[in-house]
Amino acid sequence: MKEKIRELSIQLFATRGFKETSIQDIVDALNVTKGTFYYYFTSKEQLLMEIHLKYIDELLTKQEEIIKDNELSSKEKLYKIVYLLLHDIEKEGLSAKVFFREMRNLNEQHLAQIVPKRDQFRLNIQAVLDEGITKQEVREDLPTDIVTFSILGMTNWSYFWFDPNGRVTDREVSDVFIKVLLEGLAK
Repeated sequence: MKEKIRELSIQLFATRGFKETSIQDIVDALNVTKGTFYYYFTSKEQLLMEIHLKYIDELLTKQEEIIKDNELSSKEKLYKIVYLLLHDIEKEGLSAKVFFREMRNLNEQHLAQIVPKRDQFRLNIQAVLDEGITKQEVREDLPTDIVTFSILGMTNWSYFWFDPNGRVTDREVSDVFIKVLLEGLAK
């Protein structure tokens, strides 16, 4: 039941918004009582926090698997991380939407648990870029922190416009992002 509450809440938060969705809306949609909700969650914000933690923890685990693969070049790692983010949006689109859009509804105590994980994800990308510079696979004249933010900007906001059932696949979008990133737009 806890997972059902979480999954339905993701749908409601993604479509209606966190503030606009009440606990009553959640229990009505599941045809259960508020007591059932409170058996699993102390508050709506605790539920939102668990949604955030699950999302970022799974992303970090997958990202770290990519980074630890010593058979991959830095460019291949970057590609796999970009693809991971886009593929995750395809697979977990509503969770991504809730993660990025509803973070502002977490209190400081909850943010103190999420923000370091989000920052670690960013720092991991920056480390891949730094590794690429060391291995002479990536140009060294651009600040890796800014390049990292550009990668995250491209990928994180794709939840807003990317349609997994649209004319291009997550892999094709990843290819475009990596080409822009590694080759630029100039002829």
